Amino acid sequence: MERGAELQARYEDLWRQFGDGLFRLVSSYESAPHAREDLLQEIQLALWKALPAFRGDCSLRTFVYRVAHNRALTHAWRRRAEPLLSEDFADVDDPAPTPEAATIRKANHASLAEAIRRLPVVYRQVITMALEEMPQSEIAAVLGTSENNVAVRLNRARNLLRRQLGEKR
Repeated sequence: MERGAELQARYEDLWRQFGDGLFRLVSSYESAPHAREDLLQEIQLALWKALPAFRGDCSLRTFVYRVAHNRALTHAWRRRAEPLLSEDFADVDDPAPTPEAATIRKANHASLAEAIRRLPVVYRQVITMALEEMPQSEIAAVLGTSENNVAVRLNRARNLLRRQLGEKR
């Protein structure tokens, strides 16, 4: 069999084995049909390009899902930067808060920001990075401390914030 035909056969076999799972993966990233189709095509192209480099260092399934996951993450990041189209929300209710809800939210944000500013610096650092959704391992690397220390500081910072904000747990 020539190289192109062999690659085509491997690619088609890959889609028979993993196509349904890849469609579910795509569906977990995109709800709009056109966006799911775009992402699936991106994954198909990425797999076609990557398949000749597959050396068997891992299972074919691991290889396929690694390529697909990486492509899906890139797609999601790129979509976040793009303006959303009205058809992306065809079946979605208007998420805009009412004026009352917006006022309450703004007041809550201001109260939280003030409470964070009153925390000791060691607690302010960890809570600020945690609110930016940084994992504890990254926070530890930034602060030059252990993950356990970050976890303790986060727990203490949260407790102090609860007391400042009058929340009891």
